[in-house]
Amino acid sequence: MRRSIWNCIIAALAVMAGCSGCSRATLNYQIAESIGTVGLYENNEPVETPRMKAEREEREAAQQEEEQFQEQVSQAEALAATYRYEDAISYLERLEKTDLTAERIDEMIREYQEAMDSMVTYTGDYTHLCFPVLIEDTLRAFDGDDRAPIYAGSMVTTKEFKAILEDLYRNGYVLINIDDIAAISTDSRGVSMMDQKTLKLPSGRRPIIISQDNLSYSDVTNGDGIATRLALDENGKVKAVFTDSEGHDLKGDYDLIPILDSFIEEHPDFSYKGAKGIVSVSASKGIFGYDVAEGALMTNSESRETVKAIAQALVSEGWKIACAGYDHSYMNEMTLDQLTSDITKWKNEAGTLVGDTNILFYPYGGEVRYPGDELDLLLENGLVYLCGLWADSDFLELGEGYMRQTRRFVDGYTLENAPSYFTAFFDASAVKDSDR
Repeated sequence: MRRSIWNCIIAALAVMAGCSGCSRATLNYQIAESIGTVGLYENNEPVETPRMKAEREEREAAQQEEEQFQEQVSQAEALAATYRYEDAISYLERLEKTDLTAERIDEMIREYQEAMDSMVTYTGDYTHLCFPVLIEDTLRAFDGDDRAPIYAGSMVTTKEFKAILEDLYRNGYVLINIDDIAAISTDSRGVSMMDQKTLKLPSGRRPIIISQDNLSYSDVTNGDGIATRLALDENGKVKAVFTDSEGHDLKGDYDLIPILDSFIEEHPDFSYKGAKGIVSVSASKGIFGYDVAEGALMTNSESRETVKAIAQALVSEGWKIACAGYDHSYMNEMTLDQLTSDITKWKNEAGTLVGDTNILFYPYGGEVRYPGDELDLLLENGLVYLCGLWADSDFLELGEGYMRQTRRFVDGYTLENAPSYFTAFFDASAVKDSDR
């Protein structure tokens, strides 16, 4: 502990008395040593002089300005990391320039302008990879019981999905939103058309859409090493709830949504302008692992509020939610009345919880006729991005007021038996979990 002021004064006087012939520098050092301030002030002056005070305050002001500047530019850097160069430049141009920051702000603006100018128009195919629920604990999922072959064929593991993401990133793919491809425009006659948009990416980058289909968790048995529902963590982030081998419920990156979120957090340049993925939901067998049907015997108001909160968190983080029909049944086999009932029930029950959507995932790829009354019904309900299934190729069609796209479904069966479906995107044999 530093000595009291009186002890310091006494010590200084003693030094001065014993060093009457010393130089000022020597005297200053000895006084500073005796009162414990060596190196604290310029030339070891025993007190802070007005000049020293002014210099200190100037340094502190410059440090504070630098810290504020770094905090400000970090926001521009985050925008630029996801290719939002125009937004980053606009943000920087609004910053107040000082002698300390002006040159660096101008340099960042030049850098982002050059990056934006170097982006090229993409003209290739648009691939949509769709995944099921993921398996976390393979020892329990593939334990030889009657569920094991079902899981093995219909699902992929978290280890496989993480390896697929690494391959996609390494091969230059970037996540986009489905409405980055095309959007509805209305002409002067009031006629709505789906027009393709110009997508610009850095040279060598290619777009991809990732989705998860019909996330109800209704086909999962708790204790089989697979997440059973989504939940919000203490920070409001969407995580998956997984029961470990000792029966403890854990909340973390145990399914596609939180895994993809974490990957993008580590690799922000994997996301074009903040794009995440699409998750489709039905309703009759629950949403995100919660019973939400109005006709359920048990009270489910708490579950419905939980689903609302999760959906809001997903959308705020850049995710899109798609309709998968109320009953998740083949829509190509439905009559017009049946389809009307199915879509209406989805909007009245699921839609009130997860919000409106303009994306439809045809259950099992069963598409309606183009054109036809059923198609008109979908469009009248605002479902204009219509996604079927097509295993080994990419199909995209822009019609009158709609976009039709195929999804490549990635599951255990295709990884094992049709690895060539994914050659351009990832190495199926390399990503395959050794526990299969």
